[in-house]
Amino acid sequence: MPYFSVIIPSFNAAATILKTLAGLQAQHCTDWEAVVVDDGSMDETRTLVRHAGRSDTRIRLVRNPGKGPSAARNFGVKEHARGAVVAFCDADDIWHPGKLTGLSSCFKDRSVHGVFGQIGFFRTTPSDAHVFSTVPENDVTISMLLGENPICTMSNFAVRRSVFAATGGFDEAMVHNEDLEWLIRLVGGGARVTGIDSLHTYYRTSVGGLSTDLEAMRAGREQAIATAAGFGVVPSAASHATYHRYLARRALRLNGAPAYALKQAVSGILKSPRGFFSPFRRGGLTLVGSLLAPFLPRPLRRNLFSR
Repeated sequence: MPYFSVIIPSFNAAATILKTLAGLQAQHCTDWEAVVVDDGSMDETRTLVRHAGRSDTRIRLVRNPGKGPSAARNFGVKEHARGAVVAFCDADDIWHPGKLTGLSSCFKDRSVHGVFGQIGFFRTTPSDAHVFSTVPENDVTISMLLGENPICTMSNFAVRRSVFAATGGFDEAMVHNEDLEWLIRLVGGGARVTGIDSLHTYYRTSVGGLSTDLEAMRAGREQAIATAAGFGVVPSAASHATYHRYLARRALRLNGAPAYALKQAVSGILKSPRGFFSPFRRGGLTLVGSLLAPFLPRPLRRNLFSR
């Protein structure tokens, strides 16, 4: 059996899936299987994955159409994963070649249940990455998750399969922030989640989306907050301010969302000036960008606020 099962939910990913799979095939650690769970793609995604699987039998295609990424991840893990450790990757992200080697070393510590690394944010190719996430020195807490979640994306996370099973998996009824809600349940249940301060994942930033999507993200966060409350954790004013800043920065990347960005920036400052402006450069740039957004060219906004 492979040590790693890589679960890749996919939907209309023909433009990016082969680069994602190539990132797996370039791994220094070769002890893996990839389970691509297709969610009803209407493009060439399935054809491309089948072709890749014929030349590399570690790659398998399964179908779970029309049920969304959370259901795809659950289905991939519960029904098809064989590895001791499950690693998630979205169909448009790319892994650094040393990622699985780093994970393997970390999981040798039996007290570790989940692991993540550093992310590089890119738009076209990984070489474009110029913004990188910060990996905390300490193990992840619920309070960290409710602030500026250091894991950022499920493409940057791996967990022991037995531990995933004990959580029951992702809440398939949630549309946004279902990963955050699951991570809160994972950590709240006693799992030890730790970070590796080395580059693991290249995350493709999207310029698509509408302000209504941002509102759905906010609603999903409220559900995650309710889950955290069940573990006795209430987000601080600084955590709320940090999340408003995150929404403002995300809105600044979207086409036609500067008004929403300013609304979120103001809300964050009112919640906690210290939280919003920590660090000052990040908060200050977000506020200035929100004020000037109507006058800034969209490409410049996207580049400035890519993370």
